[in-house]
Amino acid sequence: MPDWLPAGLWGLLAGSALLIGAVLGYFFQIPRRLVAAIMAFGSGVLVSAMSFELMDEAYKRGGFVSTGAGFLAGGAVYTLANWLLCRYGAKHRKRSGGLQPAEHEHQGSGMAIAIGALLDGIPESIVIGLSLLMGGAVGWVAVTAVFLSNLPEGLSSAAGMKQAGRSWTYVFGVWGGIAATSGLAAIVGFTVFKGFPAGVIAGTTAVAAGAIMAMLVDTMIPEAFAEAHDLAGLVTVLGFLISFILSKSAD
Repeated sequence: MPDWLPAGLWGLLAGSALLIGAVLGYFFQIPRRLVAAIMAFGSGVLVSAMSFELMDEAYKRGGFVSTGAGFLAGGAVYTLANWLLCRYGAKHRKRSGGLQPAEHEHQGSGMAIAIGALLDGIPESIVIGLSLLMGGAVGWVAVTAVFLSNLPEGLSSAAGMKQAGRSWTYVFGVWGGIAATSGLAAIVGFTVFKGFPAGVIAGTTAVAAGAIMAMLVDTMIPEAFAEAHDLAGLVTVLGFLISFILSKSAD
């Protein structure tokens, strides 16, 4: 078996949660408050995984300078890219309510939403490939965290796409393509950085962590709070705690 194949399979597994969530969000009438609560839970899981599986490991291997610089760079690059996409109609791509614009309301918004969804998923998938390089075995806590966060992301966004009048071919084309890209991104994370020094791998991991943090604050947490309201904080804490327990039990 090629050494890059496990990375691709784990990335595909984590990305498949987007497609599962899209099916649930498109074909079933799931209460928006429940969707938001799941989104809050997934946000807490990702924050914990980012802290203990990504940043802590990057610091141990690369030190503060490369980790800090990478973290800031990842957040800055994501924020700039997200700002540009929002101008073309992708601002509410994770919202389950009627906030996503239809194509006739904002021409080009369909493509912007698709690119935005891809932008959100790539850092998480690259991390899965990098985790193989850093630990010699896939970080199953990181895979679990990405899977649990992807499920409500696909669910909420697909529900919003349907309300905006987008066809099922568009919805499942977007999420199916991103699920496949998740596997490819994990392979890239493993193969491209395989021969690089530990400091470079650590810095790249921190870049991905910074992008994930910016993505959470810009897209997932607003949807969670908008619908779950006062419960959002507690559910996020619960997600963080469960991910933290999984992380420490794996040590």
